[in-house]
Formats: sequence, C-alpha cells, structure tokens
Amino acid sequence: MKPINVVGIGYGGMGSYHLDHILPNETERFHVVGTYDIRLERQEKSREMGHKAYDSLESVLGDKEVEAVIIATPNDSHKDIAIQSLRAGKHVVCEKPVTLNLQELDEILAVVKETDKVFMVHQNRRWDPDFLITRELYQNEHIGELFQIESRVQGANGIPGDWRHEKKYGGGMLLDWGVHLLDQLLFMIDSPIKKVAADFSYILGNDVDDGFISYLTFQNGIKAIVEVGTTNFVKLPRWYIKGTKGTAIIKDWDLSGELVVRSGEENISAPKPIKAGVGLTKTMAPPSEEATALLELPRGKAEYDPFYKNFYSVVREGAEPVVKNEEVRRVMALIEKIFEAVEKHQILDFE
Repeated sequence: MKPINVVGIGYGGMGSYHLDHILPNETERFHVVGTYDIRLERQEKSREMGHKAYDSLESVLGDKEVEAVIIATPNDSHKDIAIQSLRAGKHVVCEKPVTLNLQELDEILAVVKETDKVFMVHQNRRWDPDFLITRELYQNEHIGELFQIESRVQGANGIPGDWRHEKKYGGGMLLDWGVHLLDQLLFMIDSPIKKVAADFSYILGNDVDDGFISYLTFQNGIKAIVEVGTTNFVKLPRWYIKGTKGTAIIKDWDLSGELVVRSGEENISAPKPIKAGVGLTKTMAPPSEEATALLELPRGKAEYDPFYKNFYSVVREGAEPVVKNEEVRRVMALIEKIFEAVEKHQILDFE
C-alpha cells in the first residue's frame, strides 16, 4: 500500500484537526508532508508538530512529491486554491462549504473534468452516530414511514471565530452548520425537494445570519425542519422524528433519547381526559398504558467506508466516492434557494 503524500493548506482549527487528529490514524494510506498557512505562528506550530512548513502556496504546488492537498482556509478562498491545486496536478480534499455559491463550484468542477484529478468535499457529518440512527429509522421504518424530520443544532456562544462574522468571507450559520444538516437530509432521503421556505436570525448584529430555520418539502411527502441557532440557552432536541407508527427523539450527540411506537394491541381503552390549564382535554391526554411501547433507539451503521479510507481508494483504485460532487452541487443549489427564499420572503419551488 503506497501512502499518498499530502499537505494541509490552512493550519487553523480544522486544518490541524485533519493533520494531527484524523490522518495519524491513517498512516498506511497517508503521509503528512507539511502545511502552509499565512500566519507565522501557525507555521511555527506546524514545525513543532513535526511537519514541514511551506512559505507559500506556490512552493506547495511546485513540490512534485506532494500528491494531494487538504484545503481548510476561510470559505471565500476555496475556489481559487482548489483550481490552482488541480491544475498543478494535485488531488484535493476541500473543507465545507465547498464555495460561496453554485457558480464557483461549477468553475471548480470544470477544472476537475479538465485535469481528471480527484476532488472531494469533507462532508464528515455523514458519519455522525446520531445521523446514522436517523438514517436507520428512515431506511428500515422502525416507526413506520417517516413524514416529518426536525434536525437542529443549537448553542449560546454566538458565531465562532473571526471571519465567520463577515459575509465577504462566507460567514454565517447557513454556510457553517447548515451545510452539514442539509447534506445529511439530501444524502438520506431518496426524493427530490419540492418546496423551500426559510428565515434568518440577525440577533447578534452581524451582516451574516447567526441562525436560520428552513422548511423543506420533499416530493415523496416528507417535510423537514432544519434549524441552527447560536443564541439558544436552552436547546431543543438534535432530532425529532415522526413516523406513521411512532415517534423518535435523539436529544444530543450523546445519543440519549427514546422511541415510542404503537403497541398494535386490540381492544385498547380510550385515553382518559386530563386537566390542561383551566380546562380538560382528551385529545392531548397521554395514550393509555397498553397503547404504546417504549423501545431503545437503534444503532445505525455506515455501510460505506470512512472518508479518508474512501478518498484513498478513489485516488489509488478508482473507487466510487462516498461524497459525490453532484451531491455537493445539489446541496449548494439548495443553499442558494434558501438565500433566495429569505430575500423574497416566499415559499419557492426547488426542482
């Protein structure tokens, strides 16, 4: 097995995560040659970690020993670096969001076709255990056919970092966490999107969204709510999933939650009215004890290889990528439609 010689372009939080936390577990497949970052203190840190610190992008791309680069720079620079790298004969892993808009992505994909090099976007949340549980529920109908999926990530720390606060760099939560949540849904649900509606939050006073909520309707009837917030001091569940035979909730990344289904028993007694506020309700009373069953959440499993194992197989063996560029393009098209829906204050057709 011949390792791929790789250089990280950008050695901040995500860049160092790739090189110092993920790839050390892939030493048979990858050899980290070095890094390039415009900040001198990061170049020094790279040397301390045992990497070669390149002094320019041109020196990386001119190094014939380097076969692939990992782009982990601010979002607005992805396109230019990717195109230069591809034309220099390098394979490319690019952090998300791949670009600021669909046109930039299409420019990259034209060069991918021109150079015949591998270009893959690091949509790593396809391997998250909470997502794999949801995918298992969707594929195997543990709670019947799903008809509503609510996917949320929420915190109270505001927009992280510096450049993520500014539109010109591709900041904002739709282009940050939103990319992941939308990618998960489009990867999981085998149906085109029919309708899109959305709204942004600007509570923190930046020129980019500090949160958003989007409503998606798929052609197969599934409706999805996708929400990201950075001013939530009390969080809603990570996933809330409704099916024709039950409901599932995944509270957080610790995979706490529950799954409640209809018991299927006959001759079940009707629910008894309860006091609700100053009135009574039977409709909103809990079902009788024998009407439902509490089950453990399933443990989903990815039947596809981990990202970097797959990237290696694509480069060395011509394998099929797990993260396909046409899938990335579809997510980017959806993001553009969400921006448009917010701007027009309308529910828009997607496809």
